[in-house]
Amino acid sequence: MATITASMVNELRTKTGQGMMECKKALTETGGDVDKAIEYFRKKGVKTSVTERQAGEGRIAVALSPDKKTAAAVEINCNTDFTAKSEVVQSVLKEAVQKLVTSPTADLRNDPSIKEKLTSVAQQTGENVVLGRTVVIANDKPSGRAAAYIYVASGKIAVLMSLSGSNIDEELITQLGGHIAFSKPLVMTRAEVPADLVASEREIAVEQAKATGKPQQIAEKIAEGKLNSFFAERVLLDQEFFNPQAYKGTIQNMLKSKAVVLEKYVRIEVGQQ
Repeated sequence: MATITASMVNELRTKTGQGMMECKKALTETGGDVDKAIEYFRKKGVKTSVTERQAGEGRIAVALSPDKKTAAAVEINCNTDFTAKSEVVQSVLKEAVQKLVTSPTADLRNDPSIKEKLTSVAQQTGENVVLGRTVVIANDKPSGRAAAYIYVASGKIAVLMSLSGSNIDEELITQLGGHIAFSKPLVMTRAEVPADLVASEREIAVEQAKATGKPQQIAEKIAEGKLNSFFAERVLLDQEFFNPQAYKGTIQNMLKSKAVVLEKYVRIEVGQQ
């Protein structure tokens, strides 16, 4: 009987992501042949590479530069929520996002330290642990700043923002970030909605009104009202603030009341592209 060494077990674990005992058993069954052990797993219907498994879970970390001019977000994906919330994943996230906010052009995917640590976590857990999206927002205007919001209850939703104005406070950032996280706007302004989509929605609304016997002129007015509702659902500045107890009105009016301009935002959620 072949001697099964620790190095053989580790090699098989690295290649398959299977547990230590499963790898040892497979090597024992196959006389210590790593390639045959992989085939052994395949015959049993076991996915033989951690990269074959859907990395649908994960966490996001955000960071803000000391001068508040740059905000960054980094996502790490894996197979289970248990691993996603583990200290080892949080440690890699913290290192990665700090590197990104310090050097916005950093190539984290090819960073030796990040790659090594992700591989180590994959080997420890037997999961497909990978670097997900990396995002940076910057604002170099004298009256501008970057901002970062994360939904701490889950650690799965983050919002980066670029703002300008003399009255940008942390409360506004939390309110705006929370609204974007919760309301999931598709775009910031009406101008960003594809023209063909607007035309299609208008045509549908007109035909629906005409189908009830309304004349063309009235149908077109009804269609404009429906379009306003359409924008109010999908366009950030047209949306009603999600917490009316704190502010009752649209995001556009809330920002206007603070003399603040939202120049750009990015919303990231684990499991969504």
